[in-house]
Amino acid sequence: MPQLSRCIIATRESPLALWQAEHVQALLRERYPDASVELLGMTTRGDQILDKTLSKIGGKGLFVKELEAAMLAGEADLAVHSLKDVPMTLPEGFVLAAVSEREDPRDVLVSPRYERLEDLPDGAVVGTASLRRELMLRERFPKLTIRSIRGNVGTRLAKLDRGEFDALVMAGAGLKRLKLSERIRCWIDAAESLPSPGQGALGIEVRADRKDLIEALQFINDPVTRACTAAERAVSRALGGSCQVPLAAYAVGEKDGAMWLRAHVGDHRTGKVIRTEVRGSISEPMVLAQRAVQALRDQGADAVLASVLAA
Repeated sequence: MPQLSRCIIATRESPLALWQAEHVQALLRERYPDASVELLGMTTRGDQILDKTLSKIGGKGLFVKELEAAMLAGEADLAVHSLKDVPMTLPEGFVLAAVSEREDPRDVLVSPRYERLEDLPDGAVVGTASLRRELMLRERFPKLTIRSIRGNVGTRLAKLDRGEFDALVMAGAGLKRLKLSERIRCWIDAAESLPSPGQGALGIEVRADRKDLIEALQFINDPVTRACTAAERAVSRALGGSCQVPLAAYAVGEKDGAMWLRAHVGDHRTGKVIRTEVRGSISEPMVLAQRAVQALRDQGADAVLASVLAA
């Protein structure tokens, strides 16, 4: 049986990141009651720069580099991330040791006045931190005013409460984890707002040479979530997925070992979307991802993304 005597978890200091780290800390303490499991709080560049969109300042990697540096220096043993915030290609020497069972990955509407997106009047100001959500809004509700919003969950909700926005579109999982479900006006069906790769799942990153730690963490790993998110991340990786690309990919396990993978890319400035969906064996997530990527490319995805990146 795997053993664990000591573990330091590197974490960002935002409330949601701390919840995630404390959640894994509790799991480890329960599994290994004699182990010392502590947190190392850190502030990343992604937390410090709030006046620019992630696509303009370097993308999701800004949330993980300092945590990886702490692991390389031996100051920390692992880092817990929202999987949707983990770059699609990890730096050499790092691996995802485990991917936890997924929370509800859907987006939600948060608004003090409106129950549904359909209720928002023309010109209403909607805040989002993602080009993927902006694409969805631009396609379905072209008369809304879409504005970028950065900051942790509490910061964004405060801006909404001050009247700077009429509504926000956010990941529901974070609100549930922070016990803020009462702020959710409605859950948005995945068919209308397809989640980003890894949304709702937690990824535990460790140094690749820590075989002992990888083995000790396997009890947290959920095979279905791991396979589904691997397919999603492979789609994104093949298409240059980053904060600069409006891309969605979402897979679910079905009966008899099957997987249903949906993906789309588009232009968030115009609302143009290219979609595909494929089904196959959950044991072959990379094969499904390749099929989805090829189907998107056959419809002109590369040209659309090149136009977005050139803007």
